[in-house]
Amino acid sequence: MQRGDEALLRYEKKFNKNSEIIVKKKKYSKKLKYLDIKVRKAIDLSFKRIYTFHSKQKINNIYYKDSLNNKFYYKHKPIESVAIYVPGGNASFPSTVLMNAIPAKIAGVKRIVMVNPKLKNRLSPGVLYAAKKIGIKEIYSIGGAQAIAALAYGTKKIKKVDKIVGPGNIFVSTAKKEVFGDVGIDMVAGPSEITVLADSSSNSDWVAADLIAQAEHDVNSQCILIAKEKNFLDNVKNSIFNQLKYLPRKKIAGKSLNLNGILIKAYSTKQIIEIVNLIAPEHLEISIKNYKNILSKIKNAGSICLGAYSAMAITDYNAGTNHILPTNSSAKFSSGLSVYDFYKRISYINLSKKGIETLGPSVITLAKYEGLDGHARSIKFRLGRK
Repeated sequence: MQRGDEALLRYEKKFNKNSEIIVKKKKYSKKLKYLDIKVRKAIDLSFKRIYTFHSKQKINNIYYKDSLNNKFYYKHKPIESVAIYVPGGNASFPSTVLMNAIPAKIAGVKRIVMVNPKLKNRLSPGVLYAAKKIGIKEIYSIGGAQAIAALAYGTKKIKKVDKIVGPGNIFVSTAKKEVFGDVGIDMVAGPSEITVLADSSSNSDWVAADLIAQAEHDVNSQCILIAKEKNFLDNVKNSIFNQLKYLPRKKIAGKSLNLNGILIKAYSTKQIIEIVNLIAPEHLEISIKNYKNILSKIKNAGSICLGAYSAMAITDYNAGTNHILPTNSSAKFSSGLSVYDFYKRISYINLSKKGIETLGPSVITLAKYEGLDGHARSIKFRLGRK
């Protein structure tokens, strides 16, 4: 970055009304005193459950020796430094800290950096408590595209990282996409999505509440309900209108549902399955009586909640699974954030004399066929050929 911290501070003042980049330990320790004890305990419970689930994600290194005494290793090494982007301009998200940083911690990432823009020019006690719980010591009060640039390329005050993870608005997502290649990223995610499969056995009020819960994230959130019974779809629609009246974020949720809310009447189970696999939703709730009958045929989804009691909202906080998930149909080829995202894999090859003597001639043949004479010579020298 040509102007580094100077430019970063200028953009922070312009877009976030913020003139303080580094969050000092004394200041955030003081903030923690104001955190509600119930919120503290809720974060503690989420931490425990997320840590437990992600600890089960075992990494297996590979060792193999063939009949020629060639030895091959495949080892996982933790990424050296990772930045966690935690949105903060419109709300406080301690859950995002936990979902992103716990897998990194378990993987053994040595340097975990957190960036979090202030909410109404104030630091979030909940976000800071979650960071302390995990052991994050390097915290910066910055956000937006300028934060992504600082993390990707570094400034005098902020040392660059190897990978950036975490959700953000359109500016953050676009910036992550732009810097990819110079730095690693988890995914280009958002806006949030949910697809619900329901039938006449489902509770229409519960289904309506689940759609609203997703819609209140963002005006661009996508909420889809699929059912065979038109009466049920009508009941859910009426329930949505009734419930929105009492929602603090009803303007956001209402606009989201108007723009991207879809009620789909399906005519067969086969059609339902085809629609779901085409959408490849971030969140899928299967709230039908015999969900086991179709589960094996659902191939594309970020996460799947099974049964009437499995509300997607639980998975956003303390079910234990990760809520950083693929969106925009990318569940067709990618997965949610996990411990595996914080490792890089290295191959080690130790060939024996007998190994190269046996395999070498075949390599020479293929190298010549591909027009890569330098490759062939590299082998010939070891075989004593000219």
